[in-house]
Amino acid sequence: MIKLLKHADIYAPKHLGEKDVLIAGGKVCRIDDRIEGYEGLPDVEVFDLSGRKLVPGYIDLHVHITGGGGEQGPASRVPESQLSVFVENGITTVVGLLGTDGITRSMENLVAKAQALNDEGITAYALSSSYVYPPVSLTGNLEKDIMMVEPIIGVKIAVSDHRSSNPTGEELIRLATAARRAGLLSNKPGVVTMHMGAGKGGLDPVFYALDHSDLPARNLLPTHMGRNRTLIDQGVELVRRGGYIDVTAGCDPAEVEAMADMIEYALDQEGSSAEHVTVSSDGYGSQPRFNELGECVGLTYASPGSLHQTVRCLAGRGRALEEALKLVTSTPADVLGKVGVKGCVAEGADADLLVLSEDLEIDGLFARGRKALWDGRILMRGRFEL
Repeated sequence: MIKLLKHADIYAPKHLGEKDVLIAGGKVCRIDDRIEGYEGLPDVEVFDLSGRKLVPGYIDLHVHITGGGGEQGPASRVPESQLSVFVENGITTVVGLLGTDGITRSMENLVAKAQALNDEGITAYALSSSYVYPPVSLTGNLEKDIMMVEPIIGVKIAVSDHRSSNPTGEELIRLATAARRAGLLSNKPGVVTMHMGAGKGGLDPVFYALDHSDLPARNLLPTHMGRNRTLIDQGVELVRRGGYIDVTAGCDPAEVEAMADMIEYALDQEGSSAEHVTVSSDGYGSQPRFNELGECVGLTYASPGSLHQTVRCLAGRGRALEEALKLVTSTPADVLGKVGVKGCVAEGADADLLVLSEDLEIDGLFARGRKALWDGRILMRGRFEL
């Protein structure tokens, strides 16, 4: 069915002002000051946004779609993600990955869950492996995973963390080179997403890899970069060298505020910008607390809702809305190699569109052109969701 959105105040994420948007075949077909002649036609649904904001659907680059956790034994494994939770929080694209537990959380399950989310209406990608080095792949070969398995676009590893395999700079070079080569051959980003712990090495292995190889900085994406000021300072240096960094939004209001401090600090440094900083939720990933002996003394898990909370928090602090939106729309799309397709409101792009009220409440959502949420009512749910 064709959809016509009238009187939308568009943030693409650049502010375009009030326009009409025509959607057909899951794509944005036309954007104009006024689009006439469609009202009253069969198979055309018209929505009057009355000046509400129309922004790109959010892209979450770091989600444990099959559940994370396990640091306190099998009973502490986090449940799988639910489609309705992504929908109610304005998320239309996710990158699924594994965490500490790469044993009971398998690659087979990860790929199947990504395919299920794609079937159910949003867009889902996946990363091969988990915290370990050498990487654990689905096909027995990382490059084959990226080239031959459709949802897989790169690889996951952990760096400078007591739960990681403590990869050296040379090992990171070999891993990233393989991922990049496979990405080139398959027209995928071939990104290496690196869980960054609070370990002594920080980004040292990353800088070693860049200094001792010809790897482009954009292929190495460190995440959880808001852990401390030392790590975020290293992240800013990576941005200055052409790389990207990902900051994890907090899992409660106090943490969202604390991470917003880190985000603003990173954005305000010379040579940094929202074009090279992303924010992800770590949704369904465990949030363990360790004491000085490395013992897990507490555990909760993150919600995908933190993305929208971060956008509202930054806008409430006086940051330009289009700058806040870039962190969860156009810049993640750049990381994924999907500029002009995802993370934007543009002709020819996927019709992943989020409707926001004047006070930035989520009023509606379209995922690949399908109405997923409207007037606060979730219309797109997983098959077995109640």
